[in-house]
Amino acid sequence: MAKKLRVGVLASGGGTDLQSIIDASKKGMIDAEVIVVISEYEDANALKRAQNSKINAFFIDPKGIEKEDFDKKIDKILEENNIELVIGAGYMRMLSSCFVKKWYGRLINIHPALLPSFKGTDGQFDALNYGVKITGCTTHFMDEKMDHGPIILQAAVKVMPGDDREKLAHRILEVEHQILPRTVDLFAQKRLKIDGRRITIKKGDSWKDKYKVFPNVMYSEGY
Repeated sequence: MAKKLRVGVLASGGGTDLQSIIDASKKGMIDAEVIVVISEYEDANALKRAQNSKINAFFIDPKGIEKEDFDKKIDKILEENNIELVIGAGYMRMLSSCFVKKWYGRLINIHPALLPSFKGTDGQFDALNYGVKITGCTTHFMDEKMDHGPIILQAAVKVMPGDDREKLAHRILEVEHQILPRTVDLFAQKRLKIDGRRITIKKGDSWKDKYKVFPNVMYSEGY
């Protein structure tokens, strides 16, 4: 049996993006499994989701700790568990430069907007407030700047008349739950090549042919 990619997830909140990876792993959609989940919030639902799936869950208290020292604690957990890929799934802290440099190319984030537009902590509201007609979500390799690294996958979601933040965020989240596990899948298949700001996705299977897609959503090449 082929060895599964060992994934560590950083999460600050509810953990639905985490759950999408767990579910995809259990269903055999991805040749990867979540080994550890780490949060800076002791009551984060992401940690409860991990525990419910018998995944090691770690709370690291950020109080009174410098960013670099906090990230060293994360790094220690990842190293001790032989993690090969780290995912930021609703992780709200900026990672330190030393951490990003060490893990670059093995560190992926998902953002609820079409980068480089609407970076930051509330991409859904910012896009809606700006009045765009199309928004969506993005997976990208993380670098030292916020929501900046090379883009892997994107999916475009229409803004509908009558949308408020909650409605729009819900539709974007549904698509996040598709492109995030697919991104893990592409990494596990060794199909991602970084060339500066560009990501080349090697030819292979398409999830458009294998799994459900949503109407009125445009998926980037590679999905």
